Amino acid sequence: MEFRKYHNKKVIIDGIKFDSQKEGNYYLKLKMLEKAGKIRDLRLQVPFVVLETFKVDDRTYRKTKYIADFTYFDDKDKLHVIDVKGFRTKEYELKKKLMAWKYGIEIEEI
Repeated sequence: MEFRKYHNKKVIIDGIKFDSQKEGNYYLKLKMLEKAGKIRDLRLQVPFVVLETFKVDDRTYRKTKYIADFTYFDDKDKLHVIDVKGFRTKEYELKKKLMAWKYGIEIEEI
């Protein structure tokens, strides 16, 4: 039996494994919008480095990444960064703030 952190049921759509039915359904919606020409450059699991590797004394801290569920551009060339949320962790809340600080991007939660 597979352990599921937040009781989500993984689904496979178009050969892609999604962490939840909600995320899979949102993917289908975005694919329809892309096909209709309303959005472009749909990407999945896009990494953003929110904190670079750094060193303090003899200790090296590895870079920290936020991984967006989806990104795309709308018809006005605005980048949308999407996170399909079921549960907000403290780690996510911090990464969300770092995305706003470093990139000026507000993560859109679905």
